[in-house]
Amino acid sequence: MAAERTLDRLVVVGASHRTSSEATRDRLFISEDDLPAFLRKVLDAGFSSLVVMATCARTEIFGLAENPAIARDGVVAALAALGSFDTAYLEPQTYFHSGDRALSHLFRVASSMDSPIVGEPEVTGQFRDAVRVAEAHGFISPDLDTVIQTVNRVSKRVRSETPIGQRPVSMAACALQVARDVHGDLSDVRALLVSGGEMGELIVDHLVQAGLTRLTVVARSRARAEISARRYDCHHGTLDDLPDLLPETDILISSLGAGNYLVDRDNTETALVARRRHAMLFVDAAIPSDVNPAVNGLEGAFVYALDDLERLAVEGRSRRDEAASQADAIVAKETAAFAKSSAERGATPAVTALRSRFEKTRLEILREGVGDKDETTRLLINRLLHEPSENLRRLAAEHPERAEEAENLLRRLFNIDGGNRNTRE
Repeated sequence: MAAERTLDRLVVVGASHRTSSEATRDRLFISEDDLPAFLRKVLDAGFSSLVVMATCARTEIFGLAENPAIARDGVVAALAALGSFDTAYLEPQTYFHSGDRALSHLFRVASSMDSPIVGEPEVTGQFRDAVRVAEAHGFISPDLDTVIQTVNRVSKRVRSETPIGQRPVSMAACALQVARDVHGDLSDVRALLVSGGEMGELIVDHLVQAGLTRLTVVARSRARAEISARRYDCHHGTLDDLPDLLPETDILISSLGAGNYLVDRDNTETALVARRRHAMLFVDAAIPSDVNPAVNGLEGAFVYALDDLERLAVEGRSRRDEAASQADAIVAKETAAFAKSSAERGATPAVTALRSRFEKTRLEILREGVGDKDETTRLLINRLLHEPSENLRRLAAEHPERAEEAENLLRRLFNIDGGNRNTRE
């Protein structure tokens, strides 16, 4: 029966941001083109079906194997060969789960509960991409597909029933959320980056990924502006161009830290009048500030400094922590439900075999042609019980410490005297 239970054969082995360094994970990354060959290699480690998930945060193998320990050793060896590591060096940087722990882990991964940033949505797509590649090359059995479908369903449930992905938790993500709150769709928004620090470019990266296309970069020197503009394939200029550019700017991101205010009430008021009070968002990521906080008092002007973004990020992380507790409860409940279902499915072959054995015995007695119904019934009962009775007596004689357990199991199976007996007669 144990071999039939899907959960008994479920194995997860990998290296992630929780167990290994970034340098190690870089060497363990597998491109989509190389995944089929690696899948075939790992299959020889004792898996009957499997999936390989390779992202910047983890390289993880999960699948079904008759011997989880052998499968684990085989995966670690394959990963070591992939990254040109000594196995003894790599093994402490890997993790291994089997059974219900493996299932719970997969629930957490696909639901972004195990991501570097809890709640980030990319991992759901990454999980599905990994499954797609494995399925396309015939590495997914019906039993593993049942696990995968359950994982996808639980992931969807976590995201729909908890706010785990609803609040941004990084300052750059918070800046993006504020930009959307002020301007909505970013595809037609004009942005200006005052270049000088990494945070400014990180914020712009988020805006561009969200659909921003109209960007201009300015810096102290034209050469510095050109370097940043090349990254975004956009227009560029110098700080001298700021007065002319400001009235055309919907979002200004500044990270220069010039030591004096580049944006103040006067030049902002002039810009707002020219814009007919159309909203302007100022994201001041500079230390010291490039935007005078007094600008926030002008009608149509919205200023967010680093402290404001950090406050929003802290609130987001707090909300996600609350959501994670709700998600943990869902994962625990779903893991228990799958374990129960798996055990029930695992018992089915044994019950089927027992039914077949009983039917065979019945037909044998009918062929003997005893004739009398009472005698036929007694003969049937005696034959069905003969072998189990002899085995129970033999067990009691050879292994008395297990006899009571066997008797109680028998009583539970057939509901004799209400179940277990605490003392033997």
